[in-house]
Amino acid sequence: MTTVPEAFARARAGGRAALIAYLPAGFPDPASSVLLIRALVDAGVDMVEVGIPYSDPLMDGPVICQAAEIALAAGTTTDDALQVVAQVSDGPAAILMMTYWNLIDRFGPDTFAARLAAAGGVGVITPDLTPEEAGPWLAACDERDLAHVFLAAPSSTPDRLAVVARAASGFVYAASVMGVTGTRESVGGAAQGLVARLRDVTDLPVAVGIGVSTPEQAAEVAGYADGVIVGSAFVRRVLAAPNPTAAVAAVSELAGELVAAVGRPNMQEVR
Repeated sequence: MTTVPEAFARARAGGRAALIAYLPAGFPDPASSVLLIRALVDAGVDMVEVGIPYSDPLMDGPVICQAAEIALAAGTTTDDALQVVAQVSDGPAAILMMTYWNLIDRFGPDTFAARLAAAGGVGVITPDLTPEEAGPWLAACDERDLAHVFLAAPSSTPDRLAVVARAASGFVYAASVMGVTGTRESVGGAAQGLVARLRDVTDLPVAVGIGVSTPEQAAEVAGYADGVIVGSAFVRRVLAAPNPTAAVAAVSELAGELVAAVGRPNMQEVR
């Protein structure tokens, strides 16, 4: 089991940004999702966000929503997602969960945190949870050394960024643009400014997500952020594949390209 700080430290030691990949549990089915995540890890991804399929995803764009619908139609539950984590958490990548608060709330924060820690997960990204409402959740995570990751938006004021940063552990998720997930032609000029503003209020690593899909975009983000988050591009590869074997090969190929792209040959520190 690799922790979030260990994953970032390993990436820094290698002179690169950390590559963080997202895939939903149970997509296109539970067994295949395990194989896909293992392929990401084998290709050198530093962290994997295992998404819990949800019927009302506020942050997700059409590609990830389609994947969630496929997983839900196959009967994937939160318990199934936790079992996926348990099957992939013994590798060199840090395994986190990405989930909306309602799913945690139905379990109870303490129970969910205990189950995730027992499965080998090391953190949770909660896109719709605000720091002001997160007290019991933070306590449950801290008790089990789980990273609790919050999102920062380009529109956030300096005071708001400070609130988000104080509540976070592991890293801060910097949304490159306002809006839902999905591939875009460019990452957006606001991302670099947001990372710089977060550096003023926290020493935590900052990872940029939403809209990063190509090696070129990943290389750009790696030039100023500690981590690069890619989700929809991997999901697209799976959706386009004719069978599970081809899907594994497709995500492995993309992961390898992205891992190479986030390297920093000049070994200069981002900070």
